[in-house]
Amino acid sequence: MSSVDLTIEAQGAALAGTFSTPSTPGPHPAALILAGSGKIDRDGDAKRMPLHVSHDLAALLNAHGWASLRFDKRGVGASTGDYLRTGFHDELADADAALAWLLAREDVGPVIVVGHSVGASFAAELAAQYGPELAGAAMLALTAQTGADTLTWQTAQIAGSLPRAVRVLLRVLHIDVIAQQRKAMAKLAASTGDVMRMQGVRTNARWMRELIAYDPRPTLRRVEIPVLAMTGAKDVQVNPDDLAVVAELVPSAQTEIVPDVDHLLRYEARERSDVRRYKYQAREPLDPRVADGLVAWLAQLPVRGATGVSETDGQDTQNAPRA
Repeated sequence: MSSVDLTIEAQGAALAGTFSTPSTPGPHPAALILAGSGKIDRDGDAKRMPLHVSHDLAALLNAHGWASLRFDKRGVGASTGDYLRTGFHDELADADAALAWLLAREDVGPVIVVGHSVGASFAAELAAQYGPELAGAAMLALTAQTGADTLTWQTAQIAGSLPRAVRVLLRVLHIDVIAQQRKAMAKLAASTGDVMRMQGVRTNARWMRELIAYDPRPTLRRVEIPVLAMTGAKDVQVNPDDLAVVAELVPSAQTEIVPDVDHLLRYEARERSDVRRYKYQAREPLDPRVADGLVAWLAQLPVRGATGVSETDGQDTQNAPRA
């Protein structure tokens, strides 16, 4: 596998990324990998929370004959720009710029988009926009609700995973975390600036405001290319039941809820996923069922150049070389 660092020009920023290709002769089909929310770099890592999702997806794709492109968000890592002043739709425009860069290359074959969490919503937007220019879109941990509804749902799930003593204290103090979340969302929705302070912390207000208002369903209705939508049954950040909505809105979608898998696409042995344990969960490989499901879907695409079979077949594909 060969990896090259590069820069992609986007409006008002230079996005630093990595383009990886398999060691086999090309041209190779290629995937644009889009990360979830937060101050995330090309590997899917935050400063104090190395999650490796994008990194591990790139390694998996490369092991099965696919080139891949992933990049630091603007204002993160080696990319220029101001992260806090970047909106939700700005990030979508950056994803569009990265996809245009990949589609323009002469040394790659058909192109797909692989998105995780918010990146899955961006993958849906690009799938609807580009249509048959793309060979497919994989949407991992995708929401089919408005941003406001998704945030409310995840607040309830995360509150339920708090230690029993904390939950008892909240009841004694009559603290309703969902009501507090709705109050915070109302404050963000009423804001006008790019950045504001929430509980003393500078927050990317425009990004949050645009997420709260975002409804993915009109976009999903326009998607006609092959789609893989997978969510872990123990995901506490997007509702696994949303996949039923995806299946209804996107006739071309193959949907799957993966048992005992969390938002990071890792196996979760506990009864409930706990976001406070993400740092430890990320030390584990992608769940083999997620990896195998993605690889099987790739093999169904009318794409030449990808083997669909790795040299590591018969072994643990999650131990593929790091990109």
